[in-house]
Order: sequence, then structure tokens, then C-alpha cells
Amino acid sequence: MRTSEFDYFLPPEFIAQTPIEPRDASRLLVLHRSDGHIQHRHFRDITSYLRKGDLLVANDSRVIPARLFGHKIPTGGKVELLLIKKRDDGNWDVLLKPGRRVKPGTVLAIHSITGTNAEASTIHPAPEMTARVLASTEGGGRVISFSQPIEPLLDRIGMIPLPPYIHAPLENPERYQTVYARVRGSVAAPTAGLHFTPELVQQLQQQGVEFAFVTLHISMDTFRPVHETNVEEHRMYSEYCEMPRETCEAINCARREGRRVIAIGTTTVRVLETAALRLQAGETALKPFTGYTDLFIYPGFQFRVVDAMVTNFHLPRSTLLMLVAAFAGKDLIDRAYQEAIRERYRFYSFGDAMLIL
Repeated sequence: MRTSEFDYFLPPEFIAQTPIEPRDASRLLVLHRSDGHIQHRHFRDITSYLRKGDLLVANDSRVIPARLFGHKIPTGGKVELLLIKKRDDGNWDVLLKPGRRVKPGTVLAIHSITGTNAEASTIHPAPEMTARVLASTEGGGRVISFSQPIEPLLDRIGMIPLPPYIHAPLENPERYQTVYARVRGSVAAPTAGLHFTPELVQQLQQQGVEFAFVTLHISMDTFRPVHETNVEEHRMYSEYCEMPRETCEAINCARREGRRVIAIGTTTVRVLETAALRLQAGETALKPFTGYTDLFIYPGFQFRVVDAMVTNFHLPRSTLLMLVAAFAGKDLIDRAYQEAIRERYRFYSFGDAMLIL
């Protein structure tokens, strides 16, 4: 399967730069797999498509202030760092800007900041800590050793990172968090969940819809384009995830009773289907687990847990676009995306949503 088959042209003005208010005022494209029917609604209308007994499963990961600022010692050259993933040995995989000039052995001074976006923030001159570049990674990043544990300092020295296609400042960092985010660890938001408000969650629960949660800490690899010529040659960056016991029990109960399991976002899909792939022959009940997943879902994948999903509109050539194409069928997704462009939907992280039934 050629990666070029997942390319499409999106006029730049359709890339949402700011979140819409309120959250559930975003548009909702409803895609019916059974007959290819497409409807145009608003996200708050999702209540019309969910029924008593449906189980919504969402990713409760919270975005950390993973964007750091510093300079090289002793030259003083400015450097930006983006934390990607903490390694088991306590070191971090990071992306650096500019990266090519920062060689292993370089020592960096890390500064605290005041403000919520780079354009309006103040970088304080006195460094808070240092970091040493240990090695380069295959993806062009670096392995960094900090002089002290960085997690307790992130709220003071870090900034919430936004995807590179968003150029407008984010006045309220909480708008890049879901309302149910609680487990710190992602460097990007599980954006399908950004459309939910506390009131909408409460309304759905009163309607008899159940909620359960998994955790997957998102790295930037989730969003980067696939560069290999053939889709099958791509390898996913492993991401930490948790499938709690209570979520397994809720899913297993729903499946036994014939109720729908609806995933909120592609990251949730990957956790659920990873859990299914861990089953031994003859087993049907999901089991809790904690660990890493590098599951890459593209057309041809056989879904075993997810009956429907909520998702945003994704970048060309991305693993996310390939996942939704695997779920709904590539031809149907192509048609839905072209209709979304004709109808002037907002795309990507702060954009509109799709409900695939």
C-alpha cells in the first residue's frame, strides 16, 4: 500500500488556529459505515446518536509543559527543547531546535519562563538546571540527561507545546487539555476529546451512556507524516499506556450484553486494540495491562473491540488518517474528507470532529 494514497490537499485557511467556544459548538460530521450516509451536525448533537448502554472510552492523559528554553554552555547559543518520552533509566528523548549543531557531549542551561506562549513570554536569565546531550536518536532527536528530576519543575520552566501548524498564541493552556485529563505525560493532546464539556458529559450520563478511561501518553510520533514509500514499512514510536481493571470490566460487560464500545480518539483505539491483541487463543475477555504499544493500524487491520469512534480530521500521510481509513474504509474516508473541505470544516487539533458509526 502506497503512502501517497493517503495524501490530500487542504487549503491552509482550513487549519484551525484557535479553539472554538464553547467546546461542543464545533461541527460534527456523522459518517454511517453501513450505507455511506453523511450528516452535518454540531458536536453537542452527539446525544442524538448515542443510546442508553453505550460505553464511551476516552484517553485521560494530560499534556505536560514539555517545551523548554535554554542555551548552550559556554557559547550561549539559544536552544529549544521538546520533551518526547522519559526512558526507563530516567533520561529523556527530546527534539532540539536548532538540532544539527547540538552534538553529544554538549551541556545546556535550562531557564524558567513567565507567560503562556513563546511570543509573549519572558525567559529568565538565571538557569534553573543543566542538561547534557548523551546521544543522537534514529529519528533525529537527542537523548538528554538532566541535572535533577525535571518533572517537579515543569510547571515553572516549561510551556504547553502546540503542533507546528498552529501559529496563533494560546491564551488559556487548559483549552489544549480535555476536561477529564488527569494523568500527566503527553506532549500533545488527545484532540478528539477536546469537544466535550462537563455539561455534555453529565447530559450523556443522565441519558444512560457510560464512561470509562484508558491512558496513552502521546508522543509527537503519533502526528508526524509517514515518510516511507510503502505504508507497511513504517514503524511506530512506542508510547506508554495503561488499561485499568475497571475499564476492562466495563468493556467486557458491554460486549457480553451486546452494547456498543465507542472510542474517543485514535489513541484510545490503539490501547483497546492492543489489549485485544494480547489475548491468548480462546480468550475473549480483555485483561488490564501497563506497558508500551507500538501498534500501527492501517487498512487491512481487523478491529476486535471498537464499534464506533469519535475523531478529528487528520493530517495527510499520517498514521491517524490511516487508522480511520482502516476503520471506515479508505474510499468512504476520502469522500468524507472531500465533503468536509467543501463544507469548510475546521481541520486538525483545534478543528471539528467526526463520528464514525
